Parts: sequence; C-alpha cells; structure tokens
Amino acid sequence: MFSITALAAVMAGGALGGVLRAFATRAGAQRWGNALPWGTLGANYAAALALGAFAGAVANGGELGLAWAFAASGVLGGLSTVSSLALQTLGLWQKPRRGAAAAYMALSVIGGVALAAVGYALTAVGGSG
Repeated sequence: MFSITALAAVMAGGALGGVLRAFATRAGAQRWGNALPWGTLGANYAAALALGAFAGAVANGGELGLAWAFAASGVLGGLSTVSSLALQTLGLWQKPRRGAAAAYMALSVIGGVALAAVGYALTAVGGSG
C-alpha cells in the first residue's frame, strides 16, 4: 500500500517527467525533423538508461523509498511512455511510412532494453543480475 507521501512523490515526479518528455519531443522535431520521433526516442532511451541504473543501485542494497517513488515511478515513468510510442508508430504506419514505423518500434524496444541493461550494469556492483 502506498502512503500519501509516496503517492505525492509519484505525482510530483510524474509531472516533472511529463514536462521533460514534452520538451524533448518538441526539441527533437525542431532539431532533427519528423522523419522519426527522435525526441521521444531520446527521452525513452534516457529513461531506460536511468531506470536501469537506479535498479542496479537498489539491487546493491539501496532502499525502495521515496526516492524510488519520485524518480523511478514518477519522473522516469512520466518521461518515457508507451502511449507516445504507440501513437507515433501508428502515425508513421498510416502515412504510410511502414518501414519508418517498424524501424522506430525496433529502435525503441531494442535500444531501450539495451540501455536499461547498461544502466543496471554500471551500478550493480558484484553482478547480481
């Protein structure tokens, strides 16, 4: 059961993460265009790397307290989202830019998992994973 304090931490972190994602999405489109949703991809990559690192640190005796609620569930959960990934992939598919849709999906899933593993490995001393 979440405490009120933990729920408030998740909400505050989620608000911050959502704002960061919106900024990244817009900045990516302005900088690199709309061939692929580069800003969202970057936000998802950053969140995957950070969440992997956070999980690795927790695996080494860190606590699942308010820091986890704020950073992992809140900020990183708000920063990366499956709904943005799904909508942007659908948009590419419907244009029809099916090759770009498939590439974006593959880059998102494979890159995200790989970066989570890298983040975990960077912080999980002793290889507990």
